[in-house]
Formats: sequence, structure tokens, C-alpha cells
Amino acid sequence: MKTIQFREAIAEAMSEEMRRDNTIYLMGEEVAEYNGAYKASKGMLEEFGENRVIDTPISEAGFSGIGVGSTMTGARPIIEFMTFNFALVGIDQIINNAAKIRQMSGGQFPCPIVFRGPTGSAGQLGATHSQAFDSWYANTPGLKVVVPSNPYDAKGLLKAAIRDDDPVIFMESEQMYGDKGEVPEGEYIIPIGVSDTKRSGKDVTIVSYGKIIKEVFKAAEILSKENIDCEIIDLRTIRPMDHKSIFDSVKKTNRLVILEESWPFGNISTEITYQVQNQIFDYLDAPIEKINTADTPAPYSPVLLKEWLPNYEDVIKSVKKVIYYNT
Repeated sequence: MKTIQFREAIAEAMSEEMRRDNTIYLMGEEVAEYNGAYKASKGMLEEFGENRVIDTPISEAGFSGIGVGSTMTGARPIIEFMTFNFALVGIDQIINNAAKIRQMSGGQFPCPIVFRGPTGSAGQLGATHSQAFDSWYANTPGLKVVVPSNPYDAKGLLKAAIRDDDPVIFMESEQMYGDKGEVPEGEYIIPIGVSDTKRSGKDVTIVSYGKIIKEVFKAAEILSKENIDCEIIDLRTIRPMDHKSIFDSVKKTNRLVILEESWPFGNISTEITYQVQNQIFDYLDAPIEKINTADTPAPYSPVLLKEWLPNYEDVIKSVKKVIYYNT
């Protein structure tokens, strides 16, 4: 095992796949000459050349459409958005073309494309640069949605996404690119659609994903000192979702808390809540708790931003609520 940064795990995954398959290319703003806005493509222009690592104008609709069209000629593009907030400009290409081509062509045209880049809040970036789009894209049949939380998962899942014959939305975070973690020296693939139990426990199941799962780990450590044993499930993939692992865990703990960096209405935690109460309601010993951001655009003020984002204290409060702590 070696210890590398999240951004290095992303670069390794793309580079290894591009060495393996010359139909793969990377395209986006600043991915080439600048080595990526977050240095997640460092050294790739030098190795693969300007025909496979391609800088674009600030035109997300244009280069998203070029990427989708190129899949119909046999290419397997990786499209980087500097932030998924900018993907709104190209969302028509993603939802109305990439997600639908296979069905609309009667299976004649698969669409092996990866759209990747950071999502969610990243500090004082204001309301238009701090949105989480996981549930937006997960609401679209034909797309797969992946949100890793650490370098190990990021590399293995990105390699799987690049090899997939369907379009994959691969969501990262500006606040995770510097995170370090252990990654195997040799090749490995993590299958899409499989969650990971990051911590075993018996008292409560906590489900989360992406960068905000760090708050769950903090909460679990504090709660363990009060003899409250938390089981932590990292979804890793939002669509398709690993419902079975959630169900199996809740059958054991009989309680569920979900932490998601998302507005509270119509999100991933709402879907999980429905599936659990619909499929295994009799195993629940308490109502499900879901924790989300405040139901407003993200504020710029650091004081307000702290109140807007959920944190480990919110997790602790919700866990104690579902186990009827001190009641």
C-alpha cells in the first residue's frame, strides 16, 4: 500500500485506463496546460499529448456535447467540470442525450462517458457555487451516480466508471483533493453499486457518503465513549443504490440515521427513508432521522455557513434521539 492524495488517486485512475485503452481521452477546462484546476490531471498532457488531454473554452454545453457525440464513433471520453455547478450549462447534453441515447437508438449506441468534478459546498463560494447535484442526476434513468469519500474508493470506482458502457456521473469535492489515504500498488477495481461498511456497530446504523461522511466518523468516536456503538455505511454509489446492505444493517441495529449534504426536499435520504420503511418497517424501533442542510441557498458568511451545513453535533443529537438516550 502507498499513501497518496485524493487528486493523485484520480490522476492515477485516469492515466492507468488511458494507457490500457487508447480510445479514452480527457477533456475540460484547464485539464491540460494547467494540469487541472485542482491538479487532478497533473502530468497527463506530457504523457498522452494534446489529442487525448484537451483544454476547452468555457463552454460546458459545447464540450459535453462533443463528448457525448464522440461515444457514437467509438471513443470513451472523460469530461471534467471545474465544478458541477457549471454542469448546469451542459445538463441538457447529459440528461437528454447521454442518459437516453442507448434506449432511443434501440441499443445501437451505448454511451461510455464519465462526467466528473467537484460537487457541494467548499467554503465561502456563495450560493451559486455550493450546490449538491447528487440527487438531481440520480433522478435520471440511464445515468449512474458515484460519490466517493476517500482516495482508495475514488481510484477503484473511477476505473470502474471509465470501463462502464453507460454514462457515469462521478462527483468529488474541492475539500477532499488534498485528503490522503492508502491505495494499493497494483491495479484494483471497485464495482459500481456496492456500498462499504466503514465501521461495524450494534446500536444504530448511520448512512452517508462523500465528504460529509467525515462528520459521521467524528460523531461515532465521541459516541463510543458513551458506549453507543455506531455502524457506518458509506454508500459510495448513489445510483444504482445498495439497498440490501442498508436493510441488513438496520435489521441488526433497528435504528437509522442518514446524513446527506443536500437540501431536505426530495433527496437521497428521503429515498432511503422510503425504501427502509416500505421494505423492513417491522425492524425499526424508532422513526428514521435524516440530517440535511438548511432549506435555503448556501450563505457566503462563514458564521451562517456553519449553521447551514450539518455537522457531527447534529449526528450525535440524531443518534441519541433514535436510541431514546436519557429518556
